[in-house]
Amino acid sequence: MAMTGVLRPGHVQIRVMDLEAGVHHYRDVLGLEEMGRDASGRVYLKAWDERDHHSIVLRKADSAGMDFFGFKVDSEATLNRLEADLKQYGLTTSRIPAGDLLETGERVRFEIPSGHQIELYAHKSFVGSDLGQKDPKPYSPKFDKGIAPMRLDHALLYGPNVDKVLEIFTKVLGFHLAEFVTLPDSDIKGALWLCCSNKAHDIAFVVHPEPGKLHHVSFYMESWDRVLRSADIMAANDVKVDIGPTRHGITRGGTIYAWDPSGNRFETFSGGNSSYPDMPPIEWSWEGLGEGGGLDVAARKMHETFLTVVT
Repeated sequence: MAMTGVLRPGHVQIRVMDLEAGVHHYRDVLGLEEMGRDASGRVYLKAWDERDHHSIVLRKADSAGMDFFGFKVDSEATLNRLEADLKQYGLTTSRIPAGDLLETGERVRFEIPSGHQIELYAHKSFVGSDLGQKDPKPYSPKFDKGIAPMRLDHALLYGPNVDKVLEIFTKVLGFHLAEFVTLPDSDIKGALWLCCSNKAHDIAFVVHPEPGKLHHVSFYMESWDRVLRSADIMAANDVKVDIGPTRHGITRGGTIYAWDPSGNRFETFSGGNSSYPDMPPIEWSWEGLGEGGGLDVAARKMHETFLTVVT
């Protein structure tokens, strides 16, 4: 598909209660590369196959969770157009100056009805990868440093008003709905998997009474074998696992969910189906999410922690 408008997830700022414990987890256990620290003490990291300066920002705070999730757009013109469209829809936007995040241009931030801060930006410094842009090498030692995901893949966010969130993402930002779950005894869409690309999803939402909650940040692995390898690394480093290794019915991706030292859930994810805007979304019932294997194909059940533990 032609990639225009909103291109992909670009970064997430995660709150951690012990900064150095968080850095150890994301840099040494997960295997991300530390790219810098700013004057406020935030730490910037990237995965080995990411080409822009960073995708993960860690901020020391009194509580765990997510400050904001950002998407890269294809140009300044698109950034200006989408800001105008968001205002026309009725959302309040703010401009964050270039340089507020290291190596990042001006950002447009807005709060969606689920209580989450979303932002768009057009520029971030291109730093490349160890493989190179011309005649790339087949291997880098960073492939085997820690869990070593390829990239930030998506986030799942919990909050109210997901019907309004769906409208904003599809009618204003140009995403398409790939899959959804209806609430029990209802046709109301209570969980959404949304795409700006042809991946299985780029962001997802589940209805929840408390606004602005983070369920997980997901990192993409090259293969199911690499997901299984990550289970060994988690065990060796006493990382607490929530679910997996298993496979989802929704998206058909292989997965492990686990927690960082502050209690933020993260996912190692591989595979997954493809989704295109001309495809009708796949519908799941609430029963299908649990007993039908939508969440966990192996166990064929809902896990209480999946529905209740958020930051």
